[in-house]
Amino acid sequence: MSAAVDKQQVLDILRNLLEKDLEVIIASQLESQAGATHSENKAEGDKDMRATESSYLARGLAKRVGELRSSVSALSTLRLREFGPESVAALTALVTVEDEEGDPLLYFIAPGGGGIVVEVGQQKISVVTPSSPVGMALIGRYVDDEVELRTPQGAQMLTICELM
Repeated sequence: MSAAVDKQQVLDILRNLLEKDLEVIIASQLESQAGATHSENKAEGDKDMRATESSYLARGLAKRVGELRSSVSALSTLRLREFGPESVAALTALVTVEDEEGDPLLYFIAPGGGGIVVEVGQQKISVVTPSSPVGMALIGRYVDDEVELRTPQGAQMLTICELM
C-alpha cells in the first residue's frame, strides 16, 4: 500500500507543469509562425520547401497549443473524488497497482497530462488519461482486480491494490 498522497497537490503540480509547457509551446509557435511568413523563407524554386516546412511546424505547434489549453482548462475545473475499497476506478482516482514482480506503481487518472510523472514527497505518480492504454485498463476496475496491460514489450499483468 502507498503512503497517503495529497491528490490536490498532485493535481496542482500537474496543472503547473502543463501551464509552463503551454508558455514554452506558445512562444515556439509564434516564432515558427513568424518564420513561416518571413520574406527570407520565400521559395527560391519549385523544390524549395522552407516555407512549406515552416508552415507545417507552425500548424503542428498551434495544434499542440490548443491541446495544452484544453488540458489546463480541464484540470482547472476538475473536482477530485474520494475512492475507497468498494469504489470503481474512474477519473481523479489515485490507483496503486503491483506489477508481476510485486513492485508498487502509482497512477493518477486525469483528463490531461498523460505521460507526466509527478513527484509528491518520495512518491512518483504517473499520470494517465482515460484514453491511454493504462487508463483504459484501469477505469471501471476494482481493488483486487487483475488487469492485462499490453505494451510494445509484451503483455504485463497488474493487480489493483488500492484506490484513493
